[in-house]
Amino acid sequence: MRDVARLAGVSNQTVSRVLNAHPHVRDDTRRRVLAAVQALDYRRNQAARTLVTRRSGTLGIIAYESALYGPTSMLYAIEGAARSAGYFVSVAGLRNLDRRSVLDAVDRLRQQSVEGIIAIAPKPVVAGALAQVSDGLAVVGVGGGQDEAVPSVQIDNDAGARLATQHLLRLGHATVHHVAGPADWPEATERADGWRAALHADGRPSPYAAPGTWTAQAGYTQGRRLALDRSVTAIFCASDQIALGVLRALHEAGRRVPDEVSVVGFDDTPDAEYFLPPLTTVRQDFAALGRRSVDLLLAQLDATGHRPTPERVLLIPQLVVRASSAASPPSS
Repeated sequence: MRDVARLAGVSNQTVSRVLNAHPHVRDDTRRRVLAAVQALDYRRNQAARTLVTRRSGTLGIIAYESALYGPTSMLYAIEGAARSAGYFVSVAGLRNLDRRSVLDAVDRLRQQSVEGIIAIAPKPVVAGALAQVSDGLAVVGVGGGQDEAVPSVQIDNDAGARLATQHLLRLGHATVHHVAGPADWPEATERADGWRAALHADGRPSPYAAPGTWTAQAGYTQGRRLALDRSVTAIFCASDQIALGVLRALHEAGRRVPDEVSVVGFDDTPDAEYFLPPLTTVRQDFAALGRRSVDLLLAQLDATGHRPTPERVLLIPQLVVRASSAASPPSS
């Protein structure tokens, strides 16, 4: 720091103010200091800074170890948002979604002096464990199954499912069938609830939807059953991966998409527009989810003297219309 101060022609205190984004520094002084930092390739001693400020500049993320698109995308989005905010990131992975595993992950991150923790919570047990964390640590839950005692950010799965179902009803389909996700995932139950509510609001019958898994295999199995019923003209799938299996089952049964059956997914995975046909789906804004979760955590860190009232942020997804959905066939 002394070398930076000497090159910039300022005091060590002024360098410290610039590096810590202090507002009371003249613009020309700030530019000289930052130029000196770049010229000398200066790197702050993070350990020393932690001792002085009692802030480590590190945020913890608790993430479920999964190849599923949703949790993985959430992790990348949160990590990117934290780094953009100037924080280092430490990730604790969960192989099991149970209370003990979550609390162990919290302990591991605390040992690294993280300032706060964002936990991807695909099941209620994760949020329930976070609610037991002492008031001395800022926490935010991301995803379904949130506890009201914990600030949270999540996609409005109910609203997304309503968008998908209403889209198919407006195309003239008598009703919409649903291939659901696993019953113990809040995202899946919320999407099923939104689908059912949209049908009820329009006075349409609500077909039975058996819980399944997030896999294409589950979609294929349910798709083969639905393909045999010639009255089925519209299918809303709880994920794009499920929709992929449904599309194959319909193709093998000779049911043309979208001429005979319309299919809509949920997620808008990067591959969705390359399905055959390109998949109509519900897009989740994971970048916004990452930003809002980091903002919510930083708001707790900046609160003076007390923890702010828990806040629940719901992000409305967007319907992306592609070639897999079309008007109901005339004979239906």
